[in-house]
Amino acid sequence: MRTSLRACLVFLFLSICWVVGIAQQGPPLSLRQAVKLSLEENPGRRMAQADVDSAGVGTRLARTALLPSLFFTQTATRSNDPVYVFGTRLRQQRFQQSDFALNSLNRPPPINNFVSRLSGNWMAFDSWHTQFEIQRADLLAKGASAAAARSDEEIIHQVVESYQSVLLAIRHADLTDQEVQTAEALLRSGETRVAAGLAVDADRLTASANLAERQQEQIAARGGVEIAWAELEAAIGDAIPEQQRQLQPLVERQFDLAALANYVTTAIKSRSDRQSLGLEQDAQSKAVKSAKSAFGPQVSALGAWETERESIAGAGGNNWLAGAELRLDILPAGKRETLAAARIGLRKLQAMTDSADQRIKLDVTRAYYEHQAAGKMLGVARASTDQAEESLRILKDRYDAGLTTITDVLRAEDAQRQSRTNYWRAVSQNALSYANLRFATGTLTADSVEDLQ
Repeated sequence: MRTSLRACLVFLFLSICWVVGIAQQGPPLSLRQAVKLSLEENPGRRMAQADVDSAGVGTRLARTALLPSLFFTQTATRSNDPVYVFGTRLRQQRFQQSDFALNSLNRPPPINNFVSRLSGNWMAFDSWHTQFEIQRADLLAKGASAAAARSDEEIIHQVVESYQSVLLAIRHADLTDQEVQTAEALLRSGETRVAAGLAVDADRLTASANLAERQQEQIAARGGVEIAWAELEAAIGDAIPEQQRQLQPLVERQFDLAALANYVTTAIKSRSDRQSLGLEQDAQSKAVKSAKSAFGPQVSALGAWETERESIAGAGGNNWLAGAELRLDILPAGKRETLAAARIGLRKLQAMTDSADQRIKLDVTRAYYEHQAAGKMLGVARASTDQAEESLRILKDRYDAGLTTITDVLRAEDAQRQSRTNYWRAVSQNALSYANLRFATGTLTADSVEDLQ
């Protein structure tokens, strides 16, 4: 009875530990989750957002030219200059009959003057220069947003690459584990055959050396897994908890391809960097119009109101001024150079747009045929793996029957190991090349990465 109770308590304790372990383990990190985290934590995203915010400030700054300027000034002066004293007493409205005495006019005593002035001006018309600058700033802000969208795509692409590297590294580490187990079994078989007199001691030594080599590869593969995780963390911009590192294994996937021309057309329309460049070109067109408008007339209104007192809190006089100003640049040499520079900038952006279209077409074409090649290489690698495994099985049976040497078995194992490694590399490259095609066409988004996992 006591033994049964003890067994029940042990079983209950183990069950609780298992449940707690499962609860602490948490779900594995999916590719979509990794992309979402990267768009929240990656420093590159924050830098791109800073550019967007800066462009937004530029749009608001351009609109401030529509507002009037208003200033307040307070000055305090003291002088015995006859003209200064005469004018100051007049503005302070403290002029008296005695101030006309010749001695007072020629040698007046010093006088204080405290002036409070409120002044302003407003550009009523500047030949639409401000409107063109506002339109230009708006286009640059849209261009910055498009550039930030492309930055997001680059971050997503980097995460996809790093995630695939982790999956491939884990697969490679699993392969090395299997190879170590196979090498250990081969060593045990060799020792048994040597002990039975069916093989020479050289077979045991060869199998032992083979095991050591496989163990070295296993150690390197485990290190490769940690490096791949570190690269993924760098791409995300944050650490990945241990309980989320149990990923779904790398599996073979097939992707449907459309015609190359469709991808090129999609890229020209969808690529955010191409949209950003087009918006910059439109903004530069507005800059040319703005430079032209600078030759036109400007009409501004101005006004001022001020008080002048002998003391800061004393009584005094006040006056106001209002007026309008027409300004026309008679010798606009600098404005001509500004217009010439704006036109040069526009020609440069037009050339950059043409160059970008050619580069995008090349990127899409390269990614398209690389993915086609990756799919064909995957088929070849799959067939090669099947052949290598069958060849190894036959040679092991022949070795156990004493019909072949251990050297032939090891050679077959090398071929099988290489074929399996090539296969999983081909699986990873097939998915990665498809991601590259999506990235080249500008359609690699956070919502479209699920089919890559």
